[in-house]
Amino acid sequence: MLSARSLFQEIVDNDDSFQLFCSIAASGESQGGWENARIAALVPGGMRELAPKITRHGADEDKHGRIFNALLRKRGLPPVPVPPETDYTMLLERRGIGLAHEKLRRDEPLTEEDILVYLAHSRVTEQRAADQMLMLVRWFGDHPEVGRAVRMISHDEDNHLAYCHEELLRLVRAGHGRTVQRALRDSALAEISIYRDVSLAVMDHMGRLLRWPAPKAAALAAGIRATYAYERFAGWHRMIGLRMPERRDALGGVPVTTPEYA
Repeated sequence: MLSARSLFQEIVDNDDSFQLFCSIAASGESQGGWENARIAALVPGGMRELAPKITRHGADEDKHGRIFNALLRKRGLPPVPVPPETDYTMLLERRGIGLAHEKLRRDEPLTEEDILVYLAHSRVTEQRAADQMLMLVRWFGDHPEVGRAVRMISHDEDNHLAYCHEELLRLVRAGHGRTVQRALRDSALAEISIYRDVSLAVMDHMGRLLRWPAPKAAALAAGIRATYAYERFAGWHRMIGLRMPERRDALGGVPVTTPEYA
């Protein structure tokens, strides 16, 4: 029976597909770590209290990149180049979502609106990440090879999402509600189309590595397009709602590391 769980199990069980999966994930997390480090360094003076939380966000994502590379090392596999059409972070930037790398490479302070855009973009992408990791924990939280990694990453993604909710609500209370909602809407509508395109590209590569028959590949592609149609019609609204999280000050304090993934 074709299911998301059986699909992921198939990817994990094959060295070539596992190698590509972990390489894509490690690359995306490392890019996120760099972006957050630069944003923290360039936070405008009136918002400096956010810098430690942004730094923590980036440190967590760097840690996730190390975790995926560690999973590769355990199998004796090196990372492989990430196909450009599967690079979620790069494709979002090309669509103008989030803060451009060109801006982050300058040594010029960001504006308050830049930080708002960063938080809105993060709220949308962290929702996707938190949902995906929760699914993996449900199915593979006890897996001897990847279980510990997915549990650790899922906990961090929940913290990241809580942080975005709390800080965006603070901005709404400060009078930026209309700008926040516009930024969230723009980010969500762009994200769902890029996620569709990246998912199709990843499944195409996996299909060739795993030698999927044409009907199976076609069924998976149809499922991805159906998910996009639902999200474009109504599902994207879930990605822009704001509520005060149960985890308050989720990124306060220092990043949590373990010797294995330090």
